[in-house]
This record gives sequence, C-alpha cells and structure tokens, in this order.
Amino acid sequence: METQTLIRLLDVIGIGVFALSGALMAVRMRQTLVTASFFALVTGVGGGSVRDLLIGAPVFWVQDGVIAAVCIAIALIVWITPERWWRGKLLEWADAVGLAAYAVFGTAKALAWGVPPVPALLMGVITGCVGGIIRDVLAGAPSIIMRPEIYVTAAALASGLFLLLLWLSVPTALAAPLGALAGFLLRGAAIRWSLALPIYGTGRGDPA
Repeated sequence: METQTLIRLLDVIGIGVFALSGALMAVRMRQTLVTASFFALVTGVGGGSVRDLLIGAPVFWVQDGVIAAVCIAIALIVWITPERWWRGKLLEWADAVGLAAYAVFGTAKALAWGVPPVPALLMGVITGCVGGIIRDVLAGAPSIIMRPEIYVTAAALASGLFLLLLWLSVPTALAAPLGALAGFLLRGAAIRWSLALPIYGTGRGDPA
C-alpha cells in the first residue's frame, strides 16, 4: 500500500469511528436525528479542526465536502437501526480505534506541514482526543480527560511510537499502522481492565 493511501485510510478511519461514537452518544440520550448528526460531525472533525488551525493548514473538512456527508450518513445509519445493535461498550471501542488512528494521522500531517517532532506529537494527541472531549462536553457527560483512566496516554503512545519508528528509518507504511496498533492496544487494555494513572495525593490509580 502506498504511503499516502495508508495515511488517508487512517484519516478516514479516525473520522468515521469518531463520528460513530458521537452518534452513539446522541442516540443513547434519546436525541433527534439532527442532534445525532451534529454530534457525529463535531466528534468526527473536532480534533482535526483544532490541529489544522494550530499548524496553519486549511481546515480539512471545509475543503472536502464528502467528510461532512459521511459523518451525517453514519449518524443516520445509527439512528434508524435497532438499539440492540449498539449495546455494550461499542462506543468505547469505536472511540479507541479513532483515538489511535487519528493520533498517528495528526502527527503525520503536522510533520508534512513542517512542524518539528515534539509539537507534531502534541498535534497527534490533540487530533486524537479533542473530538471525544467535545462530544462529552456537549452531552454533559464527565469528560474522559478529567478521569484517571488511560486515554491521552494511549494517543501519546501512538504518536510517539510512530515518530520513533520514523526516526529509526522505518518506512511510514509500516510505522503508521504499528503506532496506531500500539495506541489501540493500550486504550483497549484500559477499557478491558479499567487501567488508570495514579491520582495526585494517592499514589495509585482510581479507575472510573
């Protein structure tokens, strides 16, 4: 697979699963199709929009009308399908996929725009995390960023490993999926076993 095709695939996966997680949040709250579509859109493009503004790039979804259409289509699919299809921890797992894929894509895009490695890593974290944070704030739910559960750390691992592998001259076509896989596995472990970081003043994690 060509490098540009792979990076584009990570972008689409990140947007799609974040849009799915936003729509799922809305339907679980018994909201209208309009609200579900709005949640899908802002969750899908939120992190990437902030990244593009920070690195001075054109905001990606404003330049590509297909992206908004895809987010709204995902919301429609979720809204018209039976609730039993979306039970369990599907929202959390969809978010984990988006977090990992989008963190790597965000870092790759920042590098392509001439951002140095450390800020590029932070752009990856922002790309992977901000959409979910916006979703939680809009829903009035406790934001994942305010809980000790491992989340931002997983995005940082995905971005950091991607950068490390590039520094070691590993081809992007291999470094990108390996970085995304590492971030997903860490976030998945946090979901499965309620892994958390130590809380200030306690010296131990307090899983949400």
